[in-house]
Amino acid sequence: MKRLILGAALAALTGCAQPAALPKGPMAAGPGITITAVPVPLNPQDAKQDRIGDFVYAGGLQLSSDQTARLHGLSDLRVTADGKLLTLSDEGDLLETRVILDKAGRLIGVGPGKLTVLTGPDGKPLQGKKEADSEGLAVLPNGDRLVSFEAIDRILLYPAKGGAPRVVNAPVAAGFPPNGGMEALAFAPEVGPDGYIAAGEDSGETWTCRVSAPCVKGSTLEKPVEFGVVAVNPLPDGHVAWLFRAWDPVRASRITLKIMGPSGEVARLDISRPLTVDNIEGVSAVPNKDGSTRFYLLSDDNFSNSQKTILLAFDWKPAKH
Repeated sequence: MKRLILGAALAALTGCAQPAALPKGPMAAGPGITITAVPVPLNPQDAKQDRIGDFVYAGGLQLSSDQTARLHGLSDLRVTADGKLLTLSDEGDLLETRVILDKAGRLIGVGPGKLTVLTGPDGKPLQGKKEADSEGLAVLPNGDRLVSFEAIDRILLYPAKGGAPRVVNAPVAAGFPPNGGMEALAFAPEVGPDGYIAAGEDSGETWTCRVSAPCVKGSTLEKPVEFGVVAVNPLPDGHVAWLFRAWDPVRASRITLKIMGPSGEVARLDISRPLTVDNIEGVSAVPNKDGSTRFYLLSDDNFSNSQKTILLAFDWKPAKH
């Protein structure tokens, strides 16, 4: 995860103390935790704003829990058609919960959550930031989960039936810079049932891989130099949603979600102040019954008191020609 967000950067510049170290595992009441979800507007300065271009705002939440110190640092996420939400943190935790929608399909809450610790090939919990910095998440059709890591660049496959994970093919020969590795990872159905796509955050380079075959270098995404590639989600119609994130002291956090087709950009969603935005680095696309696509965006608060964990929902339908 690129620590370009306001709290961490200002602390580094001013020498302010960082938050106290948190426990190395979930502190939960029983097998699950209660997650508090507070609604957030699209535009705090204009309550009537309900869309950005062709993207209709479908609700947003600020998430927290007083039952654990581990509900922080959330990176990528996957939401299923029946509402199950899976996300992971850059401290090596996995969170399972469920989105709650109202009768109109708007995001209004999340259910109880379950936190578990990611393990390594030896079956033991991953230890320390360097080993546990999980960033990208892909779920294969058979239920196996792929997780990409920074610091020690690798992809681990967690079997659907349980048991210790194993290392699978990854573009590690690319020589990723520190905190600039494989943030973006997703199942790629066009590659095969065991196919996935990965991208380098800083470089914008992409690869298609298979569990059963080595990675193949693809195109390099065009992007402003200050933006990093932080998430990807191929869509059923062949388009691909790419999430880009940037930060600077003047403009703070801002993100761009690009829907790309064979001929280039099809649509884009830009979010910056004064709109509700934070260090967003996760995207998940879910098809709606009316033919539109629901995009869930999730922010990583970096375990910082100056940032928030927010979950935003937008609906997008391709324009008819």
